Amino acid sequence: MIDLQQAGQDLDGYALLAAQLESLLADERDLIANCAQFAAFLYGELEGLNWAGFYFARGEELVLGPFQGKVACVRIPFARGVCGAAARSRETQRIEDVHAFPGHIACDSASNSELVVPLVKDGRLLGVLDLDSPRLARFGVEDQRGIERLAEIFLRLTDC
Repeated sequence: MIDLQQAGQDLDGYALLAAQLESLLADERDLIANCAQFAAFLYGELEGLNWAGFYFARGEELVLGPFQGKVACVRIPFARGVCGAAARSRETQRIEDVHAFPGHIACDSASNSELVVPLVKDGRLLGVLDLDSPRLARFGVEDQRGIERLAEIFLRLTDC
């Protein structure tokens, strides 16, 4: 397991993760299979996560996809929560304290910080990649850049 936060959250750690993800997804293009693998990969490789997974865009809401962690909210309207904000704005949401976020949805009360990356391919919102942590301020700018890069790899290597 790589503790990128202890290692100064350097992009060299994310470069290694990028190479590993490229290899992991190289021979498979299926959306569900790659989502499952990617979620398990992130959950196993990043320290301090209590949830890693996907929500798929369906109309004006997000529907739960493959994930690792405790049971989760099944449907999230675009108008609510950190995931909804990422889907609505199509911008990454890096939240240091989710309890201070207006409209936060507490799927797991143990989660304190969150990083949500919108997944957009050919101008179409596919959904979001959601990472939760019990640590406040778990995700820094370097984490955001690194996870956004991993999401780009996922989108390039996946049929969606």
